[in-house]
Amino acid sequence: MHIDDFDYLLPESRIAQTPVEPRDSARLLVDHRDRIEHTIVRDLTRFLEPGDVMVVNDTRVLPARLHVQRSSGGRVELLLLEALCDDRSRWEAMIRPGGRLKPAEVLLDHDGNSAVVFDGRSRNDDTFEITLHPSEGESVDDLLQRLGEVPLPPYITARLDEPARYQTVYARRAASAAAPTAGLHFTPELLAAIESMGVEILRVELIVGRDTFTPISTDAPVQHRMHSEWYSVPSNVLERCLAAPRVLAVGTTSVRSLESAATTERLEGRTNLFIHQGYEWKVVDRLMTNFHLPRTTLLLMIDAFIGSRWRHLYQEAIEREYRFLSFGDAMLLSR
Repeated sequence: MHIDDFDYLLPESRIAQTPVEPRDSARLLVDHRDRIEHTIVRDLTRFLEPGDVMVVNDTRVLPARLHVQRSSGGRVELLLLEALCDDRSRWEAMIRPGGRLKPAEVLLDHDGNSAVVFDGRSRNDDTFEITLHPSEGESVDDLLQRLGEVPLPPYITARLDEPARYQTVYARRAASAAAPTAGLHFTPELLAAIESMGVEILRVELIVGRDTFTPISTDAPVQHRMHSEWYSVPSNVLERCLAAPRVLAVGTTSVRSLESAATTERLEGRTNLFIHQGYEWKVVDRLMTNFHLPRTTLLLMIDAFIGSRWRHLYQEAIEREYRFLSFGDAMLLSR
């Protein structure tokens, strides 16, 4: 494989800047292998059967982007990636401009109060470690709510007036630096309709971290180093999936959770599972996912799932003016 095999021309006009309303009115491209059907997410029930299992990632997005300043007045932007301790006071973070900061340097909030201590580089060459410094009587969560904002991907430049639109309606524990975006299409009404037809909806967790922001930088994509992310799959969820006639995973993060648990035989922990051509699928039969950026590990996963016909599907979507990426439309794939 060569990274050029996973490239395609994505017109800027196809990158969705705002979410559609209501959520389930997003378009849905359904791949029947011998034909393509164009519908909307609200019609997903047409493609499900009683006894199927649908698995979602219920992680919630943190207000993980913080704007602070140096004592000299220089502005600093932090993107929190993963907590390094149980009380979530220490974090791995991406920092701009991180290279100019000095270990033990104190960064200030807008009122000039201590908010963050810069600890230095992390074990990863391009990230750093920091310690949050809440004010007296303030918790870490209070500090994040006061200084943080939901970190939209860099290709979304429009203002998001309702931050809740970058959360799934079933999100629970705030831990991720990005949303599991395929789940953004679901409404409580659609979830109820799916359950009422005899489809069981199960939850896993994968904390979306730095690989969301790390493109493949090598010509041989299988040499790309995946950074690990935390996942958790309850034992009953894996058991139900292995017993079900069909398993629909909502989003690539749900896929990684399920396949990591089945591959490693560990129900939780850190995973650096890299799914590409040649991977032996163990759990997931169907996948609902958004359209992904070229030259990414997510696109390699799609290629491993349905083969090279992803190119035809993507070209069809571009020609029919589907909306791409986080706030874009979705497709339903069968392995």
